[in-house]
Amino acid sequence: MGLEPSEEKEFKGIAASPGIAHGEVYLLSEKELTVPRYKIEDSQKDAEIKRFDEALLVTRRQIQTIQEEIRKNIGEDEARIFDAHLLVLEDQALIGEAIRELETNGENIETSVWEVGHRYIEAFSQIDDEYLRERASDLKDVLRRLLSNLTGENLEQLGHLEKAHVLVARDVVPSQTASVDRSKLLAIVTDVGSKTSHAVIVARSMNVPAVVGMGDFSKVIKHADDVLVDGYDGKVIINPSEKTLFKYGKLDEERKSLQQRLIRLTNLPSVTRDGHAVSLMANIENSEEAHQAMVMGADGVGLFRTEYLFINARHSPSEDEQFEMYSAAAKTLEGKPLVIRTIDLGGDKMPTNSDVVIPNESNPFLGYRAIRFCLDFEDLFLNQLRAILRASVFGDIRIMYPMISGRSELRQANRLLEVAKSQLKEKGLEFNESIKSGAMIEIPSAAIACDTLVEDSDFFSIGTNDLIQYMIAVDRMNDRVAHLYDPLHPAVLRVLKTVLDTAKKGKIEAGICGEVAGDPIMVPLLVGLGVDSLSMSSSVLPSVKYVVQNMTYAEAQNLAAMALEEDYSAKIMETLLDFYNDRMSQLY
Repeated sequence: MGLEPSEEKEFKGIAASPGIAHGEVYLLSEKELTVPRYKIEDSQKDAEIKRFDEALLVTRRQIQTIQEEIRKNIGEDEARIFDAHLLVLEDQALIGEAIRELETNGENIETSVWEVGHRYIEAFSQIDDEYLRERASDLKDVLRRLLSNLTGENLEQLGHLEKAHVLVARDVVPSQTASVDRSKLLAIVTDVGSKTSHAVIVARSMNVPAVVGMGDFSKVIKHADDVLVDGYDGKVIINPSEKTLFKYGKLDEERKSLQQRLIRLTNLPSVTRDGHAVSLMANIENSEEAHQAMVMGADGVGLFRTEYLFINARHSPSEDEQFEMYSAAAKTLEGKPLVIRTIDLGGDKMPTNSDVVIPNESNPFLGYRAIRFCLDFEDLFLNQLRAILRASVFGDIRIMYPMISGRSELRQANRLLEVAKSQLKEKGLEFNESIKSGAMIEIPSAAIACDTLVEDSDFFSIGTNDLIQYMIAVDRMNDRVAHLYDPLHPAVLRVLKTVLDTAKKGKIEAGICGEVAGDPIMVPLLVGLGVDSLSMSSSVLPSVKYVVQNMTYAEAQNLAAMALEEDYSAKIMETLLDFYNDRMSQLY
């Protein structure tokens, strides 16, 4: 497929890192390592294993060097990305499987590493959770480096670029992004990937625009082609005209000015024009992200996803280790609420350490996960509950139980919370005796029977991502049916209204921590339905806060009434878009 030299053509992908860039393409072709395959004698196996050990050591040193460069030139948080790479090299399950493969098949170690590594990559690639699926890229990065050290083949690096380019590739691994001089990197465009890929995280930290999920774009583009990259809307334009370049130059100026104005609003309260307050909270995955939440003006943290402390660890974090993490976040928030979700392992979030074992299941999303897992592993659950309780003396910490299906599970969880309190009392350790605990409403049974949960809950938090999938029977990560995933489906809106009204009647708070909570277009509707709080990524807080500050509660209620009466979600979205565009136009 080719284009005429002067033909302008636009392609659409996923906006991953904001900004606009224009320049020549550097097309990074993915070099396939030649992996030799040959039989070895039994007498050679020890020597092969020794080669493997030496390659692991060399690879570890190389990654540590990259990590140190990132720490020095970009930042500590970005350097931690490479902790996951180092963990791969210490994963005894993977290492042991490669050695067993060598001993079973009687082939050289490169073959064994390649076979086992690609099995792991394929397994990660099939996971529905976007964050975990992107870890396949990390594993691929480490595997290529390890095989390079075993075979002696050099990997293609990007440190040699002599002038600034737009980097285009099927995929870019974190070590490649890190190796580029920022002054030589205008933007990144990839065929695959998502907003959560580590290469994209590095790009955002370097303020480099990025568009991912472009399909076969790398097969269409040619080296040195002229392109314009729009990291705001996820567009890439080949051969942009002077008119297009002028338009985007003005757009870039407007976007930067808009963002600066939005950020200036972060310290103002989240209150509608007629005085209705809505708490805008942040979702975080570690204690360090609490600082960013404060910088962006969050009213607290509505979702601390603690499972990532277990997924990325060499071993399950101890009570003391968890206490340090939770108390650090609470101190950072300076008295603002910190809602800690208890371990949500299972389904697509599987631990990598060997001291937590979750069996393989044919349908893990309807199986052994979250609160079901915790109620079985009482010691692990009590460890976490004690850590949270101990940290509660440092701030307004609240406990949230995921995947509650009914009253029985909620009461079992609260019973164990009381056990944890008794254990701390016996040790003479301080905690907040009146700590709040609540249920996540993300299973239809809990939503429909939410009135039975009010008595045992201090608050509800609606997890719309799972609730919508379960209600409509749509896997939003499945390309064939993803278009059916509809937050504005009449059934979804009615259930949301039921849960929110039930919470209000029971005099408990109710919020939303799913993706819709961070969508500025959806926010007026959610406020009108009666939410007390919305929890979202810190990056979208300024936009959501602006929308709340520039509407009235009466307008939000009218939008909600319209939506509950309308049968077609497309018409609801059209009305919401008109409302959003009207409010945003006042910024310009």
